[in-house]
Amino acid sequence: MRTLFNWLLRGLAAATVLGLGALALGWYLSSHSLPDYDATWRLPGVEGEIEIVRDNYAVPHIFAGSDRDVLFGLGFAHAQDRLWQMTMTRRLAQGRLSELFGQETFEVDHLMRALDLYGVAQRTAARQSEEVGAQLQAYADGVNAWLELVQDEALGRGAPEYFLFAPVIAPWTPADSVAMAKVLALRLTDKASVETLRARLSLTLDDPARLADILPVPPNAVMALPEYAGTLGVAGRDFAALEAPLPAHPLSPLAPPGLAGASNAFAAAGSRAAAGGSLLAADPHLKLTAPSPLYLARLELQSGGVIGATLPGVPGVIIGRNPDLAWGVTASYLDDQDIYIERLAEDDPGSYVTPGGTQAFETRESVIAIANAAPRTVTLRATRHGPVIPGNHFGAASVTPEGHVATLAWTGLETDDRTIEALLGLMRADGIAPAREALELVHAPALSVTLADREGVAIQATGAAPRRGALHTSQGRIPAAGWVARNDWQGYFPADENPGADNPPGGIVISTNNRLTDAPFPRHWSHDWGDSHRILRGSQLLNDREFHTLDSFVEAQTDTVSPAARALLPLIARNLWFQGEPAAQDTIERDRQIALETLANWNGDMTQHSFEPLIYAAWTRELQRRLIVDDLGPLSQLLSRPDPLFLERVFRDVDGASAWCDIRPSTAVETCEDVARLSLDAAILELRERFGGRIDSWRWGAAHLATHRHEVLGRGNWLDWFVNIRQETPGGDTTLMRGLTAADDDAPFANIHGAVYRVVVDFSDPEASVHVLSTGQSGHPLSRHYDDQSLLWRRGEYLPMSLDPAVARGGAVGITRIQPQENDDAR
Repeated sequence: MRTLFNWLLRGLAAATVLGLGALALGWYLSSHSLPDYDATWRLPGVEGEIEIVRDNYAVPHIFAGSDRDVLFGLGFAHAQDRLWQMTMTRRLAQGRLSELFGQETFEVDHLMRALDLYGVAQRTAARQSEEVGAQLQAYADGVNAWLELVQDEALGRGAPEYFLFAPVIAPWTPADSVAMAKVLALRLTDKASVETLRARLSLTLDDPARLADILPVPPNAVMALPEYAGTLGVAGRDFAALEAPLPAHPLSPLAPPGLAGASNAFAAAGSRAAAGGSLLAADPHLKLTAPSPLYLARLELQSGGVIGATLPGVPGVIIGRNPDLAWGVTASYLDDQDIYIERLAEDDPGSYVTPGGTQAFETRESVIAIANAAPRTVTLRATRHGPVIPGNHFGAASVTPEGHVATLAWTGLETDDRTIEALLGLMRADGIAPAREALELVHAPALSVTLADREGVAIQATGAAPRRGALHTSQGRIPAAGWVARNDWQGYFPADENPGADNPPGGIVISTNNRLTDAPFPRHWSHDWGDSHRILRGSQLLNDREFHTLDSFVEAQTDTVSPAARALLPLIARNLWFQGEPAAQDTIERDRQIALETLANWNGDMTQHSFEPLIYAAWTRELQRRLIVDDLGPLSQLLSRPDPLFLERVFRDVDGASAWCDIRPSTAVETCEDVARLSLDAAILELRERFGGRIDSWRWGAAHLATHRHEVLGRGNWLDWFVNIRQETPGGDTTLMRGLTAADDDAPFANIHGAVYRVVVDFSDPEASVHVLSTGQSGHPLSRHYDDQSLLWRRGEYLPMSLDPAVARGGAVGITRIQPQENDDAR
C-alpha cells in the first residue's frame, strides 16, 4: 500500500510539474506576441518619421508629416493590438472561417460565399477615386509592415490565438478595409429577418388583426398586410413545414430581429449650453465582445487633430471629434433589405420567372475548405434581385413554398459605394455644412449621424434608401413575389432628400433609434424602429434643463431609469396592488405581496444593487411568454424578450388586444388580471430557484451580468476565465444606459448588448471632453490594456479625450517611432 501511495504521489507531482510547465510555456509563447510600445523601427514605404505615442491606456496618438504616414501609423497600431480581430472579420467576409473551425462554421461560410461580400468589396475598392485608393493603400501598408516585422523578428505570431490556429496571414489590401465596412453594415440591419418573422406570424396567427399587437407598428404606418400566401399565388398549405431558422453561430454577422445595431446620440447647441459651446454625446450599442468592436485613436492630420473610436481594419475615426466638429452615429433602421420569393420555371429548374419571361440563374461554384474534413463544393445562384439564400438564413426557407427560392436584395451588395470616402471626408470637415456634404456619399451602413460644431447642431440620416413603387404588393414589410414588376426597386432616392434637421428651434437633436420621419410609404424610411421608450426618457432629461453641461450629458448618457417599467407596472399590477389577505411567511402569497409592495414604491431605476428590477424583468418576461405561447407555439421562442409596446396594447385592450390573455386550450376564459397574477407567481418561483429564498437578498447586478466574450476562445471551455470579461451592470432593455437582456432560458437577464463606446464632447472646453471603451485597447488577454477600461465603463466613468500632445506624452506607456528605411533593415 505504501508503495502504491508513493507512486501515486510521484505521479501527481509529475502531472503538476508538467501542467505548470505547460502553463509557463503557454505564457512564455503568448507573451512574445505582446507588442513593444517603446520601439524604433526602420521600415520601407514611409515618407518621414511617424511617432505613435501610447497614453496611459495605450491609446495611440499618431503624429507624422503627411496624412499618408498617419494612416500608415493607424494601420500599424491596429495590427499591433487587434490583428486577430481584423483577420477574423476578413475571414468572415471571405467565407473562410471553416478553414480554422471546421464543420461548425460551414453554414456561415456558405452564406458569405453566396452573398459574395468579399467579391463586392474588391469591386467596390477598385471603383474608389485615386485619392481614396491611396489612403486605403497607406493604411494597408501599415498593417503589412507589422505583419512583416512579426515574421522577420519572431514576435510571437502577432496574436496569441495564432498559437492555437494556423498562423497563415495574407497581406492586407484596400479591399479588406472595404470588407470591414460591409460586414459592419450587415451586422447593423435585421430587415430581412424581420420580414420573414412577420410573414411567419401572419401564417401562424388565426386572427390577422393580432399581428399588429405582437409586432407593434409606429403611428401612421400601414396597419393591414396582404395575406402572405395570397401575394405569392399559393395556398397556406404550401407552408406545411415552418422550418425554424438556423441557430445563430457566435461568429455569424446576422442579427436576429431586434438585435441589430442600436445607439443613443444627442447634441445641444450653444444656445442650450451653460458655457455657450455646443455639446454632443454618443454611445453605439453592439454585441458585447472582448475586445470591444471599436478601438480608440488620435490622428494628427494636415487638417488638424481628430480623436475617437475607430473600427479595426478601417482607416478613419467613425465617432469622435476634431477641433471644429464632433459626430456620433446611431443605426437609422433604414429598410435596406428585401426578401424576394422567386418562382422556378416549370420546365427548367435552372431558370426562374421574371415579368418578361424566364431567365437563367447566374451560377458559380465555390470550394469551402474545412478543417479536419474534406472540402465541400457549393453551387451558388443569383437572380436579378440578388443572391439566392442558402439554408434557412434570415428565416427565409420558413416562408418559401415548394417550387420557389428566396433571394436577398440589399444595399450593401452594391459596388457603387463611397462610404469610405465619406468617412475620410467627415474626419476633415470643419463644420456641420461640409460634414453633411460628405455624408451624402454614405451608401451602407445606413446611419443617423448627430453633428455638433462650436455653436450649432444637426442630425442627418445617411445611406442609400431604396425607391419602392407606390403599388409594391408588400411595401417591403413581408417577402414579395419576385416575378411581379411593381415589386422591383426603382433605384434610390437622392441622398439630399434623406431625413434630417439642422439647428432646430429648441436647440437639441436626439436619436435613440426612434422613428425619424412621418412620411408615408414609399418615403417612410422604415416600417420598423428600434426604440419607443429610450426616446421618452432622453427627451425628458434633455428638456428638463434649460441649459446643459458636460456633466448633465454624462448623467443622461448613464441614466438607468426604465420608462417602460414606469409605464407598464401601473397597468399590469393595477388590480393586484394592495389586495389580498395577510399571508404566512415563506409562502408564494406572501412573496407576491412583498413583491407588489416594493414595486409600488419603486421609481423604475434599474440599479445593480436593487432587487426590484429583477422582479420586474422576471415578471414581464414570464408575462410575455404566457400571453403568446398558446397562440404561437415554438415561434414564441423568437419573441421571448418582453416587448413593452405589446404588453401595453394588451393591458390597455387596444383594438381588442386583450384577447391574448385568454389561454386558448383551456375551457375557462382567463382575464389579463389572471395572467398577470400567475405570471408574477411563476416569476417569483423562478427567482427563488436561481437566487435563493429571500427576496431582499436578490440583486439585479448579479443577474444582469455582462460578459464581454472572446468570440472564439470564450465559448464554454476553461479559457473562458482568462479571455472573457465579466461585470455586474445596471440598466436594462429600455434604459438610456442600455443593457439588453439575453431572454434565454440559461441566463435570461444577462447583459449581452450595450454601449461599446461612450463619448461626450464639450465645445466650451474641448480638452475636457471624455470617452471610454467597454473593454480595453488590446486584443491580447495577457495585456493589462485588455480590460483596463472595463471598470470605468461599468461605473459610468471616462478617459480624457484630449488633442493636446502634452497630455498624451505626460502619461505615455511607450513611444513607437517608425523611420524611413535607409541601408539597414535592423531595429
